[in-house]
Amino acid sequence: MSLILCIETTSTNCSVALATENGAFQNNYGILNCLDVLEDNSDGYSHGERLHLYIEEILSRNNFSTKDLNAIAVSEGPGSYTGLRIGVASVKGLCYALDIPMIAISTLESLSKQNTSSGITVPMLDARRMEVYAAVFEDEEIVQEVSAVVLEKESFSRFRESGKLTFIGTGIEKFRELIQEEQHTYITSNPTATTLCDLALEKHKKSDIVDVAYFEPFYLKEFKAG
Repeated sequence: MSLILCIETTSTNCSVALATENGAFQNNYGILNCLDVLEDNSDGYSHGERLHLYIEEILSRNNFSTKDLNAIAVSEGPGSYTGLRIGVASVKGLCYALDIPMIAISTLESLSKQNTSSGITVPMLDARRMEVYAAVFEDEEIVQEVSAVVLEKESFSRFRESGKLTFIGTGIEKFRELIQEEQHTYITSNPTATTLCDLALEKHKKSDIVDVAYFEPFYLKEFKAG
């Protein structure tokens, strides 16, 4: 039975989880192949201080060590530039040291898994001002690729015309105010390692892994110091 450490650091939420078959972890996202999760949903970024402490704690409280891990999965972005660097660098170091595979998972695909209803889901991460990182999924299949979107009243109009959508993430409130369409479902939420678990196990079974030496986070946009 596989044991995969999942790490999510693309937003203010520093989150780690353990994925294993039949983990039967139940929360608002349904029953997942997740054994345990540990996270900090505070407003500030504390990933550098908390991430390795969280990894040690989640393994210890489930009576595991790093030697029990079969792989490590990381949320690859888009998201916070600093958060992505911390998460990916930490996973690379652990995978090198333990000689185990590294799995990369789309942050927006993972975020879309927080919606358990059928239909069209638009995961959306705030990218400051009126810009977001977004994609569109229909019944778990991607129908519009990840991109940086400057929000306008016409954004995602062809999907909105089809009926009720679910918008989920950290960038939805400004879009909700812009379009003023209350027939949709709006869920303000950070990405979490919990929803990485099923995706990580699927990729591990297919040996869908990345090269630890050459992998880079999916920044989507170049970093600009503010």
